[in-house]
Amino acid sequence: METIVELIGRGADDAPAIGAIDRPPLTYAGLRGQVDATIRTLNGVGIGRGDPVAIVLPNGPAMASAFVSVAAGAVAAPLNPTYRDEEYDFYLGDLDARALIAQAGSDSPARAVAGRRGIPVLELETADDAPAGAFHLIADLAPGEAARPGTGEADDVGLVLHTSGTTSRPKIVPLTQRNLTASAGQIRDTLKLSPDDRCLNIMPLFHIHGLMAAVMASLAAGASVVCTPGFNALRFFTWLEHVQPTWYTAVPTMHQAILARAGRNRDIAGRARLRFIRSSSSSLPPQVMRDLEALFDCPVIESYGMTEATHQMTSNLLPPGERKPGTVGVAAGPEVGIMEDGGRLLGPGEIGEVVIRGPSVTPGYQNNPDANAAAFEAGWFRTGDQGVLDDAGYLTITGRLKEIINRGGEKVAPLEVDNVLSDHPAVAQALTFGMPHPKLGEEVAAVVVLRDGQSADEGELRDFARARLADFKLPRKIVFVDEIPKGATGKLQRIGLAEKLGLIP
Repeated sequence: METIVELIGRGADDAPAIGAIDRPPLTYAGLRGQVDATIRTLNGVGIGRGDPVAIVLPNGPAMASAFVSVAAGAVAAPLNPTYRDEEYDFYLGDLDARALIAQAGSDSPARAVAGRRGIPVLELETADDAPAGAFHLIADLAPGEAARPGTGEADDVGLVLHTSGTTSRPKIVPLTQRNLTASAGQIRDTLKLSPDDRCLNIMPLFHIHGLMAAVMASLAAGASVVCTPGFNALRFFTWLEHVQPTWYTAVPTMHQAILARAGRNRDIAGRARLRFIRSSSSSLPPQVMRDLEALFDCPVIESYGMTEATHQMTSNLLPPGERKPGTVGVAAGPEVGIMEDGGRLLGPGEIGEVVIRGPSVTPGYQNNPDANAAAFEAGWFRTGDQGVLDDAGYLTITGRLKEIINRGGEKVAPLEVDNVLSDHPAVAQALTFGMPHPKLGEEVAAVVVLRDGQSADEGELRDFARARLADFKLPRKIVFVDEIPKGATGKLQRIGLAEKLGLIP
């Protein structure tokens, strides 16, 4: 199983593959037909293997089906549907997208950006009486001939996502069909998924977490995934009662929101058929794990992943295996090691950088030799995270070497926020950093030096940034200073800035 077509070929024809809250599911036979039809449409307008297709769709079954269908014969590039005009302009240009798939009738700013850039828009239509995930692509384009038509092969790139750095522009992570199928199989095996399982997906489907753990791992098992419109704590228990899933996966902030509404929904929780609950993308507080297990009477499995690993790297184990709260489990996909500066691998109990290698690890950032030189060491990929393995192989993350802000699983590149704030006419200098937050783990903060004779307040700068940044990237705290603290060498330093500014309780 090294291609997406092979992966979805394992499900029984009449078994449900992709479901929704309000309509019948798309079967595996239907999904395979959807994939074939999508590839024919793309090939008919000159788009084939190796050609990036941006996808801007709301969360739901059509997004899941479109991702699988495009990735099977071209390069799927899902983008956050809440991005602003300037963000779409960067991402569509950086991807060199051959086309944009958008919901028919939607008013996404991605459409206007695509128009300015001469990128054709393929309209995705769904019929009211169609199964979940069934769609029709309207390509009002001149016929063309794809350079590489047909279904993808193992070494073809199937998915590209951007990951952000602190001192450079966001990097493109290409993931091959072999990467995707390897990771899907690894997650399936870790969670012991079978065709009888049903996942309730509440994760966004422009992130590696939802795409791989909820969608692809389910399909690799011949199981089904029911795709919601996106996380909604007010509707979660209603969905749980209606869908009766065997599992769901989420980030810790979602789990915390679910617990906050548990008091009035204990009867539904007691009737749930959950076999387990999965958590990833950010550290899960041990007390949240404890309370979830008590509420739903099932194990909570914490995993550790990143885009460059096609999501899962380590995971705690289902019973009778051991779960160690505070750790992110044992290697559950790629090989995991701890490395010191200079490339020497360390033993149990020694702290260093977490490194990985294996079939689910990206072959390297796209068109970025400098980033690849820094990221790979003797065949190992350097995660930028600091950690330690115990004698049993359980990994504890002790800190991040990178300066990316992890806001409840949403990754924010500080430099991007710096650049937006610095465009304000009153701002002379801006530096963005993470400050501790009791629920999100980290919140976005910034320190600003104003130009002489100029004035601005927090609200004004936040409103300025809001027009150009997605909401999760907005600084919730802006501190005005005469001079930004510097390190011994004179460089501005993000790490430790929250403490220096008295923002740590």
